[in-house]
Amino acid sequence: MLFVCYPKCSTCQKARKWLDSRGISYDLRDIRQQNPTREELETWQEASGLPLKKFFNTSGQQYRELGLKDKLPGLGREEQLQLLAGDGMLVKRPILVTGKTVLVGFRQEAWEEALEDRS
Repeated sequence: MLFVCYPKCSTCQKARKWLDSRGISYDLRDIRQQNPTREELETWQEASGLPLKKFFNTSGQQYRELGLKDKLPGLGREEQLQLLAGDGMLVKRPILVTGKTVLVGFRQEAWEEALEDRS
C-alpha cells in the first residue's frame, strides 16, 4: 500500500496514526517531496471511482490563490490533471493506494470498510 501525505497535515497525521494502530503496513510518500505524476493521478482517479474534482484540496491556500473554485468547472480533464501534477499542495490528502482501490481524504468509516481484511 502507498500512503501519500503531507506530514504537517493534521488529517494525514490522524490517518497515519489510524493505520499504525491497526498494524497496517504501507510505504509513506511525502507529497511535497514527491508529487504524484499525471499518470499516477489519472490511474488513481479511475481506481477510486471519484470525479477528478474530488482530488483537489479545496481548503488549501494554493486552491484559493489560483481562484480554482471558479476556474475548475471550465477546465478540461487534461488541464486539471496537469494542475494537480504540477503542485502537490493542490492535491487532496491523504491518499491511500491499495491493491483494490484508492481512498482520497480520511474518512475512518470508508477506510475501515476498504481495509477490513487487513487489520
